[in-house]
Amino acid sequence: MNKLLVALAMILLLGACSQAPVKPAPSAKPLISAQTPKPPPAAKPAKPAPPPPPSAAYPEVAFETSLGTFVVQLDRQRAPLTVKNFLHYVQTGFYDGTIFHRVLPGFVIQGGGFTPTYVEKPTAAPIPNESGNGLFNLRGTVAMARENDPHSATAQFYINLVDNHALDPRPDRWGYAVFGQVVQGMDVVDKIAAVPTGKAGPFDKDAPLTPVVILKARLLKTSLD
Repeated sequence: MNKLLVALAMILLLGACSQAPVKPAPSAKPLISAQTPKPPPAAKPAKPAPPPPPSAAYPEVAFETSLGTFVVQLDRQRAPLTVKNFLHYVQTGFYDGTIFHRVLPGFVIQGGGFTPTYVEKPTAAPIPNESGNGLFNLRGTVAMARENDPHSATAQFYINLVDNHALDPRPDRWGYAVFGQVVQGMDVVDKIAAVPTGKAGPFDKDAPLTPVVILKARLLKTSLD
């Protein structure tokens, strides 16, 4: 009897071993790789739309500086109040002899308000903020500097060195009004952005140690045709 039970047990064991093994279910891939992920390739900066030909609607202003000349095309269609204000300062010679007093590589250069001895020039009244005009703070665009009050812009302006979307308007706040773009001489703008900076005048940092002077700002004749 015992031998019969042992024989039956051996038969059952061999039968079980002859079945194909069940493959374990593949383990789910982790959501985050254990290896250090490679950074994505750097996105190419967005470029402003090609500028239209200069005209009364798109006047152009040349800025002759101590480091070279660049030309800005203004968009009177999208920012009529801002362009009118800016051209007033250009045509009255306000910008001649002012400096770029704030230089932040990878962000902006800002000027149009101080003399080389850091005397702030008196301005006309502030203008309404036109930041919701569909123009964005992309590299090479020109916008109005202001204080925390969204409608406090007067004469000072800045040029974006990179795409600065944080300066664009949002549904819950005003942005900084773009009103034009550099169409010639962006290399000069980049040269200004590369000057050594530090403490100068009333500024504890970010001021060029050698003043970068706007020698003359002039409306180009082609803009009047």
